Amino acid sequence: MINFTPRSLNNNCLKVESYLRKLISEGENQRLDFKYCISDSRKIARTLSAFANSDGGRLLIGVRDKGSIAGIRSDEEIYMVETAAHIFCRPEIPFTIKQHIAGGKTVLEVEVPKGDRRPYQARDEDGRWHTFFRHGDQNLMANRVLLQVWKKEAKKSGVLVKFGSSENALMEYLSKNGSITLSKFRKIARVSSYRAEAILANLILFRVLIMNASEKGFSYQVNPDESFRDQVK
Repeated sequence: MINFTPRSLNNNCLKVESYLRKLISEGENQRLDFKYCISDSRKIARTLSAFANSDGGRLLIGVRDKGSIAGIRSDEEIYMVETAAHIFCRPEIPFTIKQHIAGGKTVLEVEVPKGDRRPYQARDEDGRWHTFFRHGDQNLMANRVLLQVWKKEAKKSGVLVKFGSSENALMEYLSKNGSITLSKFRKIARVSSYRAEAILANLILFRVLIMNASEKGFSYQVNPDESFRDQVK
């Protein structure tokens, strides 16, 4: 039998609070997000799907954007997370949830692993399904190039890349201008949107290109890591 003395309980509480505050001190990033409270399960679904589509991550509920602890209002928050993962996400997103006490306030830690059934989608207020991914501390909507990257990654047969006139035109443009958008690539290569998206997706898969993403849109540039060159010789 283990006897828990007030001192041992206090030490355990201090460890939990120390863990939580250390996690919060990292700030919102690629694998960590804060939510003051949950007013709509659909908004949480965006974050859960973004984590599952990217590198996985943790969502702390009861923490303000700047890192101060507010605590959750009730156990209703747990129900809303479950609703987000099981009803407002497809496929359903697995997660684990823990409760931490810090300064007498309860914070929920929701951990989402990187998914193996991408893309995961979240349903909005109008019943439409959207695909999000995590980029830094933001949840951004995936474009068709990224969707093709995920689709090609899932293929067991692999992907073959051949450099033709379109690919050469792309690389020549990038050597002079640094980056390019999908619409610009379509114009210089004179190819359809689908073909342009497929070429960009293939070159991202082979690490020839990297994608830059922001709320303003997407652009593509040559991967500064030259180790990819051995793969495309």
